[in-house]
Amino acid sequence: MQDIAKTARRLFLGALAACTLAAQAQAPAFPTRPIQLVVAAPAGGSSDALARMLADDMGKILGQPIVIDNRPGGSGVIAAELVARAQPDGHTLMLSWIGNATSGALVPRQNFDINKDFVHITKIVEGSNVLVAHPSTGFHSLKDLLTFAKAHPGQVTYASSGNGSSGHLAMEMLKQRSGASMLHVPYRGGAAALTDLLAGQVQVMFLNQDAVIPYIKQGKLVPLAITSAQRNPQFPGLPTVAETYPGYEATAWAGLSAPKGTPANVVQALHDAALKAMAGSFKQKQEALGAVVVRTTPADYQAFVRSEQDKWTKVIKTAGIRPD
Repeated sequence: MQDIAKTARRLFLGALAACTLAAQAQAPAFPTRPIQLVVAAPAGGSSDALARMLADDMGKILGQPIVIDNRPGGSGVIAAELVARAQPDGHTLMLSWIGNATSGALVPRQNFDINKDFVHITKIVEGSNVLVAHPSTGFHSLKDLLTFAKAHPGQVTYASSGNGSSGHLAMEMLKQRSGASMLHVPYRGGAAALTDLLAGQVQVMFLNQDAVIPYIKQGKLVPLAITSAQRNPQFPGLPTVAETYPGYEATAWAGLSAPKGTPANVVQALHDAALKAMAGSFKQKQEALGAVVVRTTPADYQAFVRSEQDKWTKVIKTAGIRPD
């Protein structure tokens, strides 16, 4: 009986090994050519710089160059539609970002679904906005701002880089949580908005944390609060909005995504390469800019994108926001 059992076990292990080898043989080789990373931003901007930094390190790890394809416009819809229609073989990727979670509510007629038509591989970075005020306002805290805004509805003006931008949505969520009334002044880009804020033409604004540091140090802007869930090491004394309104969080983020149907082994290879790249010099460079490097599993990133879409869709619909 023992001999029969041993023979049966050998046959079973042999069959299992044969199946494993067959599965490995059927798995497509990857990568076999240069990889295209589509970025919904023009060349030269912060998103483009982030993508190129990651692409350089990931390309070396994968043994194939990763080429950046800049496709700005349409709140990220142009880039996302291109990638959603691409061959799902891992050779066309997208730098996914917060705009993908908001565009569904801002641009309802889209030919893709950010959750159903993509495999989200990993979150890469996230960064907070800082609520800043012009010194002439006399505001020195979030409480100062909200107390004045509630007592003088519509008299506080806040700038943003455009309807539906991260700064605009952060303020709208604050207004909805606090009940304060403030007047939105949208600009076509952050540079113009910042110029008028520094000149005192508008009073407050949510700005990327790396952008505000020099102006805070020079006393040209006064920090009131930060949008991260926890206090930021670069602003240790600056309270979070969540300390006043628990659960409030408004971070800008970016990650790596691929078309739906990309084989599991290819997703795993891309995930492994991205995490390895993010653990190197990429991490130090991004942290020097104030960003937080975040490495997640595909399942965690998929759930995160969905939760962001749910959160911002509610804010957008409540505020009645329309794209520029």
